[in-house]
Amino acid sequence: MLLETDRVKDESTLVAPNDGADGIAADFNLNLLHRLNRELGADFDAAGFHDLARWNCLESRIEMNLEITPMQCVSIAAAHLDLQFEKRQPMQTENGYKFASESIRIPLEDAGFDSEQTWTDALR
Repeated sequence: MLLETDRVKDESTLVAPNDGADGIAADFNLNLLHRLNRELGADFDAAGFHDLARWNCLESRIEMNLEITPMQCVSIAAAHLDLQFEKRQPMQTENGYKFASESIRIPLEDAGFDSEQTWTDALR
């Protein structure tokens, strides 16, 4: 088995690509709202959300959020849900876990895997 993991780095290195000016992460994240609207009959106003990445050092993960700019009341027809989002309320959409070498080796060994080879890049 070949397992690829992303390593823990300094916070700015981890957050920058997920909260970047290029808008790629934001487009990916906002696509969730467009899909909910299209596939589940929701009525999210995607223009009222912006992308927000946060580093959670206790859980060792990047948390991707959509933060509501103005308050929104949203219906999701297929789920028979009516929701109210308050101004600046984050909606967590994704977790990107990061690992230190030891933090991934131990659970793999506990599951019966032996590490034969490790390749790493230079930490940036």
